[in-house]
Amino acid sequence: MRFLKGHGTENDFVILPDPDGVVDVSAALVAKICDRRAGIGADGVLRVARTEHSHEVSDQAAQAEWFMDYRNSDGSVAEMCGNGVRVFARYLIDSKLVDGSEFALATRGGLRKVRVEQNGDITVDMGRPVVHGESVASLGGHEYHGICVDMGNPHLACAIGDPVAQLDLSHQPGFDTVVFPAGVNIELFNPVGTSRAVMRVFERGSGETRSCGTGAVATAVAAAHLSGDKTGTWTIEVLGGTLTVILEEDTSYLSGPAVIVASGELTLAE
Repeated sequence: MRFLKGHGTENDFVILPDPDGVVDVSAALVAKICDRRAGIGADGVLRVARTEHSHEVSDQAAQAEWFMDYRNSDGSVAEMCGNGVRVFARYLIDSKLVDGSEFALATRGGLRKVRVEQNGDITVDMGRPVVHGESVASLGGHEYHGICVDMGNPHLACAIGDPVAQLDLSHQPGFDTVVFPAGVNIELFNPVGTSRAVMRVFERGSGETRSCGTGAVATAVAAAHLSGDKTGTWTIEVLGGTLTVILEEDTSYLSGPAVIVASGELTLAE
């Protein structure tokens, strides 16, 4: 099987082209591919299939030719991945599978519109963030209060006083399983100055990653809430670089770099 490797602010993915939707990508195979010692190594897998061949999202086929089938590094299926959408779009552009600088992609979290900027960055319309109240994450004997944000996938974004650089995120932070029965992506962030935040993230099914696109938007929503705002442009600093989030009344946008770094033949078997 052919594969490619790409990343968006060092949130890295293995891309599996499967235009006719015939490849059965099992959880075990995904976990092997993403293994950083025995496999290629990645935070997740992006299977590229035509929407019309993908029953899960066939209702989006009239608006989007391509479906981003995203799997976390442990093999579990995910609804959405903001950085994944941008890397997925970069693959389609480089492979000349889409025309023009604006197009739509199908995801389990709904349709996502993509725009290529003049500087090469890729911007995704992430939809309207939905806030579902507050909850608590626990880490290292501390409890951190945060905001529950639905970005097509669940997030708990917590502003904390402790420097995020000093956190030990080698293990899953605690959270309320009643509020998040299917798990949650947890963002811990420090607000810095005006419209800026420094974030680290523990992703459901992947562990700590160097960036998370949906998490960056959730962080911007939580940071804006603290300052009494609902709209504006936010700079979110992650371990792998910098992302820009624009919050509008009815939607949100995520913008940043996305690159393809390698391609080859996959010989791993289950």
